[in-house]
Amino acid sequence: MKAISSGTVIGRLQLPRLDRFIYFAPTLFFAYLAALCTALILTSVFLVRMRNPEAIAGAGIFGLLVTAGVGSLLLRAQLRDLRYMRLATRGDAQSNYAAVLKVVRAAGWVTTGSANAEFIDARVSDSLLSRGEWVSVRFQDRDVWIASICDPRIGFSLVARKRLRHYKDLIKDAVSAID
Repeated sequence: MKAISSGTVIGRLQLPRLDRFIYFAPTLFFAYLAALCTALILTSVFLVRMRNPEAIAGAGIFGLLVTAGVGSLLLRAQLRDLRYMRLATRGDAQSNYAAVLKVVRAAGWVTTGSANAEFIDARVSDSLLSRGEWVSVRFQDRDVWIASICDPRIGFSLVARKRLRHYKDLIKDAVSAID
């Protein structure tokens, strides 16, 4: 976990190496499919004896465009989820920390890491087989930084992204209620 110093802009949530690989596995799968399509295109160049090598090349180009497009959209969404979102608040780091910790405990989230007025990391598990979504909150002066991702061991999920927005809204509401 990164320590926050005054004036520092927080970048992205840092995943351990294995979790990073698993989290980005769907994107890597699309990259693999794009590589297969590229191989199909290159192979079709040498298939001069076969009928309609242009059709094979066209199928490869279409597959390459589709897989590269979907893979890039997925990668963009995953990278956006890893990025911390900044909330400017009226409260100081200590009061923001207390408000967020109260919400985390009330919601029944499992706190995996915490330092007074610095950060809170929590897991939100909805089943016995899942470690749960990861919610990370950093506190810096009057700013609260929030990042939340799907369970890295399960991978990217559109259903979980809806829950992640809800978790962020809970934290926003908690820190915005501070006077």
